[in-house]
Amino acid sequence: MMKKLPIGIENFEEFMSQNFYYVDKTGLITELLQNWGKVNLFTRPRRFGKSLNMSMLKAFFEIGCDKALFDGLAISEEKELCDQYMGQFPVISITLKGVDGLNYETASAALRSVIGMEALRFQFLADSARLSEEEQAMYRQLTEVGKAQNALFVMSDALLAESLKLLSRLLSKHFARKVILLIDEYDVPLDKAFQAGYYDEMASLLRNLFGNALKTNECLHFAVLTGCLRISKESIFTGLNNLNVMTITDLYFQNAFGFTHEEVKGILSYYGLETVFETVSDWYDGYQFGGILVYCPWDVMKYVQALLKDEEAEPENYWANTSGNAMVRRFIGKADQKTKKEIEKLIAGESIVKRINQELTYNELDDSMENLWSVLFTTGYLTWKEKVRCGEGSIGYRLVIPNREIRSLFVSQIREWFKDTTRADGEKLKQFCMAFPNGDSGRIEQMLNEYLWNSISIRDIAVRKEMKENFYHGLLLGLLQYETSWQIESNAESGEGYSDIRIMTPDRTGAVVEIKYAEDGDLGRSCGEALNQIREKKYDAALVKDGMKRVMKYGIAFYKKNCKVVLG
Repeated sequence: MMKKLPIGIENFEEFMSQNFYYVDKTGLITELLQNWGKVNLFTRPRRFGKSLNMSMLKAFFEIGCDKALFDGLAISEEKELCDQYMGQFPVISITLKGVDGLNYETASAALRSVIGMEALRFQFLADSARLSEEEQAMYRQLTEVGKAQNALFVMSDALLAESLKLLSRLLSKHFARKVILLIDEYDVPLDKAFQAGYYDEMASLLRNLFGNALKTNECLHFAVLTGCLRISKESIFTGLNNLNVMTITDLYFQNAFGFTHEEVKGILSYYGLETVFETVSDWYDGYQFGGILVYCPWDVMKYVQALLKDEEAEPENYWANTSGNAMVRRFIGKADQKTKKEIEKLIAGESIVKRINQELTYNELDDSMENLWSVLFTTGYLTWKEKVRCGEGSIGYRLVIPNREIRSLFVSQIREWFKDTTRADGEKLKQFCMAFPNGDSGRIEQMLNEYLWNSISIRDIAVRKEMKENFYHGLLLGLLQYETSWQIESNAESGEGYSDIRIMTPDRTGAVVEIKYAEDGDLGRSCGEALNQIREKKYDAALVKDGMKRVMKYGIAFYKKNCKVVLG
């Protein structure tokens, strides 16, 4: 029976017991044990397998684990390590990805629930003969439920800060073994707090929680944390001198997250989809972790799923729909002219060199535009090709957009930015729109050129002509939609084909717009081609049929930041 696609599955035991396709990442266990660190932090973008790897670590180390889950996997060949470590430790495993809220009280209540639910896994501690009555009572405080500040678990703030350390001590005493602590998505509460305005309170809470659990915890064997950003020690890891950080630029653990070329080829071969390898590479490859290129696992699996349903399915932007685009919006919203030109270079397939700070506090993000480049880099919107000396002994990174998926995301976000900035000048935009039913091609051309010059343009020579036309199509469509009383249709069936944009106004004036991209810069000829297409395909027929008394025909040609408009 063919293995199922693991869409949205992050539980290792479910993977191995329910016949899901699993890309073997158990080499992470070997490397982790051979490159020992007391507290290990992995920073990787979202949707690159961090949560599944944490579940895999828990399944391997935890006392009472099902050792058969690892049969045939790479770690099973490491007999000595398996004998020494497999199933030998109490494991505390939490994820902070759901610690969210519009205010600190709601978010801290969510954190109480996360830790309280994990503590409930160890109910044997409530009457363990190896614990004193006082210690049994301490455990019951961790799991006490009720209603206080809308929290399911009612542990006090002081107990919350001590909770992971206390649970470690109780488990260690019960099993007579030190504890392994796994904290997935450790930075999510800080991200949410920063966006909602209670960052300082959440940073203080996590500083106390992590400090107690990771710095002064004598019962800790080792800890593993994952996240997108490497939050500075001064923010939440104060005084923690045993932190072993593995970022996306480090050469070790480089293939532990994400899929390699060979792994993707294996997936496609298994499902009989070898012929789409180049397409998958074009869209979802390009992230450099350490010294190798990797694919986003979520994207690969989602596209394989689509292809198994429809062999002609086109690639989509799967990653952006699940990762959140707040950072890109924040970045583009602050773009000055210098930054706009740098964005243009990136979209065109070129590179920029930047110094990257991989240790930030969220409060520093707005201090400098360079910090926002760093965030885009660490969260997966940009990747690096090589290290570059920037003078005075400092090191920079040559940054690029990793693949077509992320390039399309930048283009779509830029389109939104373009619409936002132009909508700010309502009167000017109204004049632009009214020029279409008035037949004022000169005004349209003048104002459209002004908008283009002041916006971020698209100079991507690596994409097909029709994709460039699609970008300008989207820009123009967004501007025209300012007139909410108009009926505006995009790619609507007209005559013997599909016109780019069709406009109908309340006074029964219609307009057909055909857009061309002038590859050779000859805007006049491209406008002529657009008008000929309108006539030959009879694009105006539908407008006449719908009762328009007048119909305007426009051929509009673009080349980089220039355009020409001709009325037919």
